[in-house]
Amino acid sequence: MTMNETTAGVTVPVEVSNRHVHVSAGHLETLFGPGASLHQHRSISQTDQFAARETVTLIGPRGRVENVRLVGPVRSRTQVEVSQTDARQLGVSAPLRDSGDLDGSAGLTLAGPRGRVTLSHGVIVQRRHIHASPLDCQTYGLKPHSIVRLRIGGPRGLIFDQVLVKVDPSFVWRLHLDTDEANAAGVKPGDVAEVLP
Repeated sequence: MTMNETTAGVTVPVEVSNRHVHVSAGHLETLFGPGASLHQHRSISQTDQFAARETVTLIGPRGRVENVRLVGPVRSRTQVEVSQTDARQLGVSAPLRDSGDLDGSAGLTLAGPRGRVTLSHGVIVQRRHIHASPLDCQTYGLKPHSIVRLRIGGPRGLIFDQVLVKVDPSFVWRLHLDTDEANAAGVKPGDVAEVLP
């Protein structure tokens, strides 16, 4: 089958990705004290990841955002994911990037209960993306790093262009939008998006 034939009528559950921080082990200790670890608040759809009980405050040149949740497990580099609205509130120029593409990105200060970390880079607006497993790609005729279009219906329905397909054996089939994108489309719990040919 061609990609167009395979994707006809395919839907993907929509999840809204609120602002959050992936933290390195060293920065976690600076923020929460020596020997600190992350404690699960709730599981999330992607395998082995979780929303932690721990939160931090983001401090930028123009403002701050409090109670920003950490997402575990710890990573090798600290990454702060915000929406464009958050970035304006903070006064930072966060570029639109894929996760992990942090070089030359924005910086800010993270404040925890035991200390602060000032990042020279690491703040991004995450590209909208689909999490897919290799089997999902085979089933739906997609390729890793391909770009697709999606339609979300409803009173404020939108077509989203430039949606990145991210592939890993651990991934669960989900579309991730940030809060700005989800609010613009009037996304509600349980909504799905249609993959357009």
